[in-house]
Parts: sequence; structure tokens; C-alpha cells
Amino acid sequence: MGLDKTHRSATGQGRAGQPPLPPALMVQGTCSNAGKSLLAAALCRLLARRGLRVAPFKAQNMALNSFVTSDGKEMGRAQVLQAAACGLAPDVRMNPVLLKPTSNTGSQVIVMGEPVGQMRVSEYLTYKPTAWKAVRRAYGSLAADMDVMVIEGAGSPAEINLRAHDIVNMRMARHAGALVALVADIDRGGAFAALAGTMALLTRTERSRVGGFILNKFRGDASLLDPALSLLQRRTGKPFWGVVPMLENLRLPEEDSVSFKQGLTPGLHAGAHGAGAENAPEGGAGLLDIVVPDLPHLSNATDLDALRDEPGVRLRIVRSAEHWGSPHAVILPGSRNTVDDLRFLQRSGLAACVRGFACQCLQEGRGAVVGICGGLQMLGAEIADPLGLEEGGCEPGLALLPLRTELLAAKRLCRTGGWAHPCLTGFERQPVCGYEIHHGQTVVVSTARPAGPPVDAPIAGQPGTEPGAQALAQRPVRVVMADSEEQPLGWGLCDDQGRARVWGSYLHGLFDADEFRHAFLQSLRHGAGLPPAPLATYSLGPELDRLADAVEAALDMPAILSQLGIG
Repeated sequence: MGLDKTHRSATGQGRAGQPPLPPALMVQGTCSNAGKSLLAAALCRLLARRGLRVAPFKAQNMALNSFVTSDGKEMGRAQVLQAAACGLAPDVRMNPVLLKPTSNTGSQVIVMGEPVGQMRVSEYLTYKPTAWKAVRRAYGSLAADMDVMVIEGAGSPAEINLRAHDIVNMRMARHAGALVALVADIDRGGAFAALAGTMALLTRTERSRVGGFILNKFRGDASLLDPALSLLQRRTGKPFWGVVPMLENLRLPEEDSVSFKQGLTPGLHAGAHGAGAENAPEGGAGLLDIVVPDLPHLSNATDLDALRDEPGVRLRIVRSAEHWGSPHAVILPGSRNTVDDLRFLQRSGLAACVRGFACQCLQEGRGAVVGICGGLQMLGAEIADPLGLEEGGCEPGLALLPLRTELLAAKRLCRTGGWAHPCLTGFERQPVCGYEIHHGQTVVVSTARPAGPPVDAPIAGQPGTEPGAQALAQRPVRVVMADSEEQPLGWGLCDDQGRARVWGSYLHGLFDADEFRHAFLQSLRHGAGLPPAPLATYSLGPELDRLADAVEAALDMPAILSQLGIG
């Protein structure tokens, strides 16, 4: 049986001049990080396999991981993954509102792929009616060409303090006439209480939208859950659609930087190869040890996914100088607040670690310090913020590259391709491609001398005081990456053999290309005296199929399809 008349009428279907909306399945959770995004991706894949035209949708996303579409618009990465599961190109209509936090109380608000301003919570609440109009238009336009929609909620629908301003959970479900799958993370604990409590806090109409429950991330024998499943089903009148097992080493992008960090942090969740033990600085026998400073505002952590999943690589999230160890390479990732993250590096002692390691790389002719987007800006001499987009004023950088960045009002959003100079890998020019998302305009300053005090008048912890800093100051900067029109995409400093040891680029997704990534890693391993290691192919397709297979085996898909009216 399909959705009942109550569900259908709530969408506005049947109003004069309004085309009917297709059936919709909405994945809501009892909490954040319940696994909604990946379950939605799996359901997209399963429906697409059945020959249905299916598209993902999330009215409002809050994340620092974003993507640039082919037409230069910005959207959340979760819906990019879900689009891939559907066999569709990313489309901002799939995520019409994106919030990128800049502080605990404010975010950059992006609507239909374009930034509309920096807003504090109170300002955004005032703006929400406008955002809701954009959401409805986007959904109607996207859904018009589909057989079925898969919608993702956010957080929990039972956050009653947020109900009046909701545009992403039950309000969206009503608008779409969606059947709701309520998901609980049983690995976290308290899953049955969370399901029962959520149902108790929903209104009668909202409860009627819930078609069934899903337990996610289960470890063990699912038959042991049968008594609890039966009890909760009797209490709520809702069936369990399935128990999805914990899927280890799933090589798919995380929705946000928090999830990415958890995958590299001991005691929380092991990464693909046991990656990241903070207390194991040497990285393990035969592993290439790559340090990633734990920036408070780290963004676009997906830039590191392909590296994380290489069997010969260990990524380490490092939070303080005492955990620095002896890395083979350092990557400074993107940041949503570069100035504040620079200050964190100084406070934590990591700034001195990065500078010292950079000098070591140039002197010894091995290793590398790499900056991506905000990380590139940090490598420079100065970041100016005259408009107060982040912290305002002017902040000294790490002074490893003679670059000056000014944060401008206009945001650069584009997809870019080009080539990487042989100095980055030791091989011939490598093709590179990706996308840019930044307010910064970066230029080479007139001198290669890093900012800071003279070398002969050292101040501990300041640029220019590390061993080898004088040699660093005398090295000319060069373009190490350029687009098809020979415009710079990255800059760097080379050692005496002409190999780039300190370099950076604005290009997100740089390491997704197998050819460039493998050449870069091979070069690092050779310099570190490490034996060759197996190399991975980075492709979402096989992992999406593995995810979909596991979810299909766990869920009662005939029951779900029957309730959608497409069984």
C-alpha cells in the first residue's frame, strides 16, 4: 500500500496548476551522526538499480565539506555522494541551503549555491522564511523529473526547541508527502530509548508519517535483538525495517570534518588502516607517516580521503607539539576560519613544528609540507582581512612562502584543471583537476624573505629562527601548478635538486586523481627510504555498491517499496 491520503494532501498535490510530486522516502535520525547520509546514499543506489529515476535532497545542510558544481555553484558533499549513487551529476537543487559555520554562533549562509551573507543564529531565524521558499522551489523543480525522491533530514525531528523554525525535518516531510524511516545508532547506545522518546515527542500527525524504524551500526548477532524489537513495535505500532551492520573500512567521503577526525582519532573509530594513533608518531613499519594538524575549523576534509585509503599511508591528526613525532610529510588542509586556525597553530606549538619540518625538508631533500586552500594561505607571509570576513585586521602567516593573501568579498567558485610541474613528483607533468572555494586573493610578494625577525636576532618560536631558515629565505618561489592558460594554481620552494618541498594550491580534490597521487606518494616513499607499497584506486562506485548490497541484505525493501507505492 502506498502513502495514505493524509500524506498526499499535505504536499499540496492536487492543487490547481501544481504537478503531482513523486513518492518520497525520507531518512530521519534520532540524533546527529546516526548514519542518515550513507543510508540515504544506499537507498538512492538501490532504487536506481531498479531502473527508477531517483534524486537525493536535503533542504538544509550544515557542514564545512562542500563541492563546486560544473556551473560554479556550492553544495554539501553528502548530496554529491548521493547524486553519484543515483548516477546523476551534482545539482544545487539537491541541497538548496548550506550553512558553513564560522563560529559557535554564526555561519556563512549559501542559498542555491550562492553565498547570501554571514548570519548569527538570530539573523538566520529571521531569514528562514526566505530560505524555505528557496527549498520548496528547488524540491518542486528537481522532483518534477523523478520517479521517486530520497530525502535526508538533519539531527533529530524531536528537537522541540527547533520545531517552530524547522525546514529540514518534519516540515519538509509534510511538503514532500514523504514516508519517514527513523534511524537510530545502536553502536552509540540508548537506541531503543531514542526511538521511543522521539516518537513520544512527535505530534500525532508527525508520528503518522513514520513508516518504520532502522537500527544502524550494529555489531554482533542481530537475532539477540528480537525481544526488544517486538516490545518497541508493540509500544509504537511501527515495524522495524531492519538492522544494518557496522560497515568497517567503508571508503566513502564523510559528511563533515568532525566525522573525518573521528576516523583518525584513537578511542573513537579506527580509520581504514588503523590510521592515526596520536600516540604512535612513527606511523608504523613501512607506512608513510603524514601529519595533519587538527585545525578547529578544518574544512573539505574530503581532500584527504584518497590518501587516507592508501594501504601504505597513515594519516595522523595532531593536536599539539608533543604528538608531532617524525613525519614524512605534513598537510595543512582547508579552513573555514584561516586566521583563527593560524592562531591555534601558534598556541599549540604546531606552527614551530611545521616551520622546522619545512626547513628540514629543504635541507635534507626529502619530505614535503603541503597546503591546500586555507593551508596555502597559512604557508604565506601574511593574511589580510580588511572586510572582517573572519577575524579582521592582518595576521602573520607561517612565512614559508613569499605570498600575501587578502580576503575579498567576492567568493571564487569554479572547477579547474591543469597540470602539476615535475618538481612535485619527480615524474613528468601530471594532469590535475578539482575545484576552488575561497575568498582569498593570493599574490607573490616582491621578496622571498619570510616575514619575521632577522636570523641573527632570534626570538623563540618566531619565523626565521629555525635551523636552516636563512637558506629558506634565499630560495626563490616558483609556480608548481598551473591551469590550461598557464595561470598559477600553486606555488612552492624547491630543494637543491629542484624538487618542491614546501608548496600549496587552492585546488580541492587534488589527490583524487590516481596518477598524481601515486606519483606524489612514490616520491615521498623513495625519499624516506621506504620500500614500495600497494597503491589503491580511488573510485566511489565499488564502495557505493558494497554499501547498497549490505543495506539491501539488512532491510525489508519489499515492505518499504510497498508503502511507497512502487513495490
